[in-house]
Amino acid sequence: MPIDATLPYDSDNIFAKIVRGELPCNKVAETEHSLAFHDINPLAPIHILVIPKGKYVSWDDFSAKASDAEIVDFTRLVGKVARGNGCVEQGYRLLANIGKRGGQEVPHLHVHLFGGAPLGPMLSA
Repeated sequence: MPIDATLPYDSDNIFAKIVRGELPCNKVAETEHSLAFHDINPLAPIHILVIPKGKYVSWDDFSAKASDAEIVDFTRLVGKVARGNGCVEQGYRLLANIGKRGGQEVPHLHVHLFGGAPLGPMLSA
């Protein structure tokens, strides 16, 4: 069920539990401020989630409240994960679903990195 990205952060969401080590993940990379791991229900041969470790619901929340160090760290980890998985050469897609109309299901900012196959059109009506 899509969530409202303007709601307060929910510390019991699945990504918060992963960050705290309460739930396992298939980790790809980790930095001081960010974490990347394989999606448990992959939609492409490469489907990795990259999340900030901080309590941010959406891009708006993150861009307004995160420190410069967190923003740089997160951005660089997305690029590092793409390069490390051979996505740059073949092409890839980044997707962040934000809010109800964007289809966001977990109230924690996350970017999906898709690759490894042709990905088709950006949107279908």
